[in-house]
Amino acid sequence: MKHSKRFNAIKSKIDKEKSYSIEEAISFLKENSNAKFDESIEIHFNLGIDPRKGDQQIRSTVVLPHGTGKTKKVIVFAEGEQAQAAQDAGADLVGSDELIEEIKKTGKCDYDEAVATPPMMKKLGVIARILGTKGIMPNPKKETVTDNVAKALKEIKGGKIAFRNDDTSNVHVLVGKLSFDKEKIAENIKTIIDAIQKAKPTSQKGTYIKSMTLTSSMGPGITLVTQK
Repeated sequence: MKHSKRFNAIKSKIDKEKSYSIEEAISFLKENSNAKFDESIEIHFNLGIDPRKGDQQIRSTVVLPHGTGKTKKVIVFAEGEQAQAAQDAGADLVGSDELIEEIKKTGKCDYDEAVATPPMMKKLGVIARILGTKGIMPNPKKETVTDNVAKALKEIKGGKIAFRNDDTSNVHVLVGKLSFDKEKIAENIKTIIDAIQKAKPTSQKGTYIKSMTLTSSMGPGITLVTQK
């Protein structure tokens, strides 16, 4: 892959033989950013799991103390009191049968997350493929199927994120924006590292977190000191 001169100039400053502390990596990203927008920061984990085994899948949620810097648009499928609670809690769109029919007809659902009450789940089958393609199908493991939609909305809007491994044993997580204070970025990173460690499958053997890399939207990856 070809990179710009700007990218390569920044990359040349990274010591390839060194693993950086979280604080060092954050400082490097901040000091070397020259993008014309507020870059996002992501952390990438390479885990020593076997993604082919069902009991070694990593899938969980965590609330980042300082959010991601992105305001999520949330759609809620609910009726009656739960629908009213969702509206009061700040849902971007709330509905049931008519909303489901509209999504089925248009094939569109431009939201970052979806929440549903348990009774609504059987009705979502007709749009499961649409929601699934966007990665927002409500799921009990993500705590987006709930009888307390107000609580779910508050957490999602406040910085709750879901993470899972891909087919190559990697996990990618958004941890904030470069404009955040260093301390807030570091706290978000440490929170997600703790969450990854707690999600370790009991059947996993050997080194669990094989590597961690911190990067910004337009910057190269920086290898972090691996947490044991």
